[in-house]
Amino acid sequence: MTTPSPETDDELFMRMRNGDEQAFVSLYRRRQGAIYRFAMHMSGSTPTAEDVTQEVFLALIRGDCGYDPQRGSLAAYLFGIARKLVLRQLERGRSDVPLEGPVEEVARAGLAASDNLLVDLTRKETLESLRRAVLALPRRYREVVVLCDLEEVDYADAAVALGCPIGTVRSRLHRARALLLEKLTLEKSGRPQGTAAVGSFRPLRSLI
Repeated sequence: MTTPSPETDDELFMRMRNGDEQAFVSLYRRRQGAIYRFAMHMSGSTPTAEDVTQEVFLALIRGDCGYDPQRGSLAAYLFGIARKLVLRQLERGRSDVPLEGPVEEVARAGLAASDNLLVDLTRKETLESLRRAVLALPRRYREVVVLCDLEEVDYADAAVALGCPIGTVRSRLHRARALLLEKLTLEKSGRPQGTAAVGSFRPLRSLI
């Protein structure tokens, strides 16, 4: 016997709209982690990430939530809500709350350089360096790195979530990766700012 394929997000969403509470629970369990990590990486704040995640799923259950599958995936829609909420929090000055808990909770991504500049970093040091470097990126670059490299959202969905063309996502991501590698390389080598970084950035699914 073949195992039935898992329900798609849209199928769960339709069941949820028809009053199926279990469908909402399934959607929440499937997408909550990614939304939380996105908000955490963007804000550097555990309370902000928790608040944003809660608000995203509260918005989903409202009758006028506005999700249109013709415009993009449900994941893209949820990331788009999360982005707006994070930006609102940042504007209110709530992004200065220190990160709580181990770095592993918020750093589910890795990087590799073609040279050996970062090879001798320990696993924890790499994760901590990555967290600091991501948080130090300008917002427009931080959000594409978090979406495309850390959460592996495809360019089309990232464009929907960010409200910009795919070409803009690609160009910002290219610049963001260069900045990220430079920050990590400078931190490791102690070279003065402005020194060109050597190597290339390649996102990995996880270091943990």
